[in-house]
Amino acid sequence: MNRTGSLYVTGSSLFHRLDGAVKLVLFMAWTVMTYMFLDLRVFVPMLIVGITLLVTAGIPFKRMAFLFWLMIIFTVLNGIFILLITPTFGTRLTGTNTPVIPLGYNTINTETLFYVLTLSAKYLTLLPITILCIFTTQPSAFASSLNRIGIPYKIAYAVSIALRYIPDLTEEFRSTLNSMQARGMGISKEDGSIMQRLRNLAAVVVPVLQSALHRIDSVTNAMELRGFGTQKRRTWYNGKDMEPMDWIFAVLGVVLLGGGIWLKVKVLKNFWYPFS
Repeated sequence: MNRTGSLYVTGSSLFHRLDGAVKLVLFMAWTVMTYMFLDLRVFVPMLIVGITLLVTAGIPFKRMAFLFWLMIIFTVLNGIFILLITPTFGTRLTGTNTPVIPLGYNTINTETLFYVLTLSAKYLTLLPITILCIFTTQPSAFASSLNRIGIPYKIAYAVSIALRYIPDLTEEFRSTLNSMQARGMGISKEDGSIMQRLRNLAAVVVPVLQSALHRIDSVTNAMELRGFGTQKRRTWYNGKDMEPMDWIFAVLGVVLLGGGIWLKVKVLKNFWYPFS
């Protein structure tokens, strides 16, 4: 955990220097671009650009390992379920059927394998930009940026607090879990059946939630004592004006989104399958 208690990782990369609102614009443009297409020719360049930006940001892998492996596991399980439940789904998209892996009750075809590959690339394309936005954005600076583009400061502050306290809650969950494991109430295979482990997990979650509610109550009282919400506007300690580089990337995000919409409407309309 860093000094601010947030997920923010200090650095001087391009993404670190960008304004929080610009990062939000880029993230939204990137996400819309990703969900518009079902075309590997779009996802591969986006994935390469995203990985390049992620590497240059210098974020330690240990800090983003949880999110990374969570996304990888989700993508793999999603692919497996698609292949087992709808092994010929690709035929609906391509109109062809090339059986390749017999399952007994059906046969996985090449079209579905390529569809799963494309869908996996689609999900993984979102991973670098998500990690960049989370780990290179200081919560208070992000809140001030949101407020500057017109979002009410109460909502912006709520976002800032959520980002700030995620690591604290994670650490508290880990500490509570260690305490429970010391009392023989762990959640590993050796600690009993699945139902028993679920009961043990519930015993961990309840005190963490109670602690979170106490923390929310303390923060709320402190904010009320300082008159939070009594004024229509407020100032920000970490607020700053957008620099020329921020405007360039904001315009670039809008242009890329416009280009993506044009590609979707005029050129890359459907699922791309190169073997038909």
